[in-house]
Amino acid sequence: MITYPALFEYDEEEKVYNVRFPDLPGCFTYGETFEEAKAMAKEALTGFLQSVDARKMRLPDPSKLGGDEVIYIEPETPVAFAIWLRKQREALGLSQTDVAKKLGIKYQTYQRIESPSKTNPTLKTIMRVEKVFNQKLVKV
Repeated sequence: MITYPALFEYDEEEKVYNVRFPDLPGCFTYGETFEEAKAMAKEALTGFLQSVDARKMRLPDPSKLGGDEVIYIEPETPVAFAIWLRKQREALGLSQTDVAKKLGIKYQTYQRIESPSKTNPTLKTIMRVEKVFNQKLVKV
């Protein structure tokens, strides 16, 4: 789906792993262990992306960073799905109305599916999305 690079830096003085997302100013967290820092990074990223969407701000594209301190983090699945869906639609130059028609659903229903804080598509709808965007999303 979608991932953002996160920089993990161990703070010797505080004995914590600090995590920040270079592409998302103001999105940062920490954890006492590396695993806790990764879990907190996922939570921070999810909340940040939901906040950006709720305020109708432009969502920055993830950059391609490398290095030992960089780990790519994916937000929670519903948020990742909604953002992926929007980016797919925009890449094809389609409006929400266009996609709703192709899916055979109401415009307002489609709006909810593309909203990170409201998305909850049925499996049937996801299967329709797969056909519209010609991509396999569900593996059984």
